[in-house]
Amino acid sequence: MPLKITFLGAARCVTGSRYLVEGNGTRVLVDCGLHQERPHRERDWAPFPVRPDSIDAILLTHAHLDHSGLLPKLVREGFRGPVYCTMATREIVQIILLDAASLQEEDAEFKKNRHKREGRTVAHPEIPLYTEFDARACFPQLTAVDYGQPVAIGDGFEAAFFDAGHTLGSAMVRLKVRDGGEERAIVFSGDMGRPGKPILRDPTNFREADYIVVESTYADRLHEPEEQTIAKLAEAINWTARAGGNILIPSFALERSQEVLYYLNRLLLQSAIPHLAVFLDSPMAISITELFEQHPELMDEETRALLRAGRSPFDFAGLHLVRTVDESKAINHIGGTVIIIAGSGMCTGGRIKHHLVANISRPNSSVLFVGFQANGTLGREIAGGSPEVRILGKDYPVHARIVQFTGFSGHADQNQLFDWLGRFEKAPRGVFVTHGEETVSEHFAGMVTERTGWRVSVPDYGETAELD
Repeated sequence: MPLKITFLGAARCVTGSRYLVEGNGTRVLVDCGLHQERPHRERDWAPFPVRPDSIDAILLTHAHLDHSGLLPKLVREGFRGPVYCTMATREIVQIILLDAASLQEEDAEFKKNRHKREGRTVAHPEIPLYTEFDARACFPQLTAVDYGQPVAIGDGFEAAFFDAGHTLGSAMVRLKVRDGGEERAIVFSGDMGRPGKPILRDPTNFREADYIVVESTYADRLHEPEEQTIAKLAEAINWTARAGGNILIPSFALERSQEVLYYLNRLLLQSAIPHLAVFLDSPMAISITELFEQHPELMDEETRALLRAGRSPFDFAGLHLVRTVDESKAINHIGGTVIIIAGSGMCTGGRIKHHLVANISRPNSSVLFVGFQANGTLGREIAGGSPEVRILGKDYPVHARIVQFTGFSGHADQNQLFDWLGRFEKAPRGVFVTHGEETVSEHFAGMVTERTGWRVSVPDYGETAELD
């Protein structure tokens, strides 16, 4: 069987990362993610393009749902092999999958009741894609490996993980395939972090690879400088406090919530913002924050020094950790200004939707977007300036102040992506640009070709490329 790769997600879109590599009678799936853009969610419900029990192993780059969230469904449908990932990813993905399953069950029940009231009949939206039972069933297959540790798979495949600097435990994957006397190496960037960011170590650079699969989420822009981001955050908080509204921060539980806490702590120490009550309204984010403090070996030197001194960068006076639904509901009855950090980061589910219902039409409240908002998500509609949005089955006018930040992003920007690619000392046989909106990926691919002369393509969903 010739070596080939099939792009089953994150192809001309941002989410749903799944890359199937086949050769020597071996099948390896790199990432097993959910699509979060509305137009592509049907792909998650469809039967997997190959029999799950024919896949020898799955390699997870990190725990975000768009990289790991389809795993329970694939296991339920027959996948029985190991799921290799770093130790931190193994710990975090269990938290994230249980939370995702719980939310899917809650959302399905909510929709079922709403549709019944409205007299509507619909297809699968009334059932969850998978349940908590399904999520737990895949945990025994999660197999932790250290960074740099080679893992043999099937006939002639060897995988290794390297720090991606994107989230706690995130990894780039190098997959080596031996066929007779020839060896080929494929490097998957995963979601690539940003050098010099606080908390985590910098992404790994490579010297050579035969093929590169590189993300392009922010390949069309440059991130604003850190100090500019911090000043912009302080201004937004101070404006809302003066106006008497609430500050909503839709945030991913993994990495972004911890980074927001880090910067709020810094601003409070500088007395740059008022000492408001801050609610981390996400049991998942709370659990993951606790894991951060258990893995100082994955932090940069500045963060390790704080932890050694007994000063957590994720804790401060006025921070309230909200675990129960009743506690979450009570926040919206508090008078005065509060800061609410809640998931999901793209407003596709979770507690942030209920907080948006209470605040999106208030001119004195603010919604601060600190992460990427993919096309087809509620977050993108709000951030893109829609005058009215539909939340939990009802339409709401958008009167709240909307502020979007790029400086918080955990993804490399255009210059950082070029710098990473520039560390390869010889031309690869091919580069595949994925994990980006179509126009962004196309533009970036053209720029890479123009600057390097390399063979670069933007694969379509379902496209198979032979790796000669």
